[in-house]
Amino acid sequence: MPINEFRSIAMFAKAVELGSIRQAALAQGVSPQAATQAIAQLEKHLGVRLLHRTTRSLALTEEGQRFLENTQPALATLDRAIVTAREAKDEIAGPLRIVGPKSSFADILMPVLDEFCSLHPGIQPDVQLDDGIGNWVLDRVDVGFRIGASPEEGVIGRRLFPLQMIVCASPAYLARHGMPLKPEDLATHRCSVFRHPATGKVAPWYLTVDGEVEHRHLSPALSTNDSELEIRAVLAGQVIGQLANFSAAPHIRAGRLVPVLLPHISEHIGLYIYYGSRAAQPKRVRAFLDLALARLLDCSKYVLSDKELETASRLWKRGRDR
Repeated sequence: MPINEFRSIAMFAKAVELGSIRQAALAQGVSPQAATQAIAQLEKHLGVRLLHRTTRSLALTEEGQRFLENTQPALATLDRAIVTAREAKDEIAGPLRIVGPKSSFADILMPVLDEFCSLHPGIQPDVQLDDGIGNWVLDRVDVGFRIGASPEEGVIGRRLFPLQMIVCASPAYLARHGMPLKPEDLATHRCSVFRHPATGKVAPWYLTVDGEVEHRHLSPALSTNDSELEIRAVLAGQVIGQLANFSAAPHIRAGRLVPVLLPHISEHIGLYIYYGSRAAQPKRVRAFLDLALARLLDCSKYVLSDKELETASRLWKRGRDR
């Protein structure tokens, strides 16, 4: 049913209910002239007269009575559907579709998702982790997370925190192979590289040199498309690797990994959260966005300060020299 026909039928039914086209117009938020015109257009469209109208009263014709009886159930159903949709918009319950990167992201997302579901037990998360970037509209995404801003138009992106790309090694590795002091020293080290799961391409190391980010393609002792395996290989002392801060931070703070080449850490990209216009979002989506921003925006749990990095490197050197 075209929307203008629905409005005309609703206006007709409201006029009968209130006994006045003027009162129906006030109830529907239009002018009396617009209400009168809507009913006249409906009668013209149907080819029958629905109302007997005078300046003081109106009455249903025989055809109008039958039409009203036949349309009232449908109008009631539509009214219930509209009320239900409006109530659902303000309810923190129902499906919540989230997408994010597969590599090392579960540990970031799960604490936020766990807290949100504990606060709102009616939420039904649908989480898809994939290192490829899909189509926002076709995938019907509510909230997305990506390394780097979303390339799609019409999507709002906000950076949560920078990605520090830190060259790390285990104390055991450094004891066997020594510490690289400048980027050129990496040529003599056993380096790991990450192969992008979606494209198969090997990612270079990103090093800040003289204020500019350089891409260094290294001869790998290990290449893998699984970030967890790469971290395990670095922790085991098999290789030296360039790891993102959200993966490396807990190991650096615990002394399991040592950051090296500190002047060459790059922060050229970040972790972004992205979403559509907040104005048209259900309350459950807005509430999740608010919690994610509160917990992850510039979160010190995942970002290492210069002092922390320098202290971690200095402690290893002090232990080596004893």
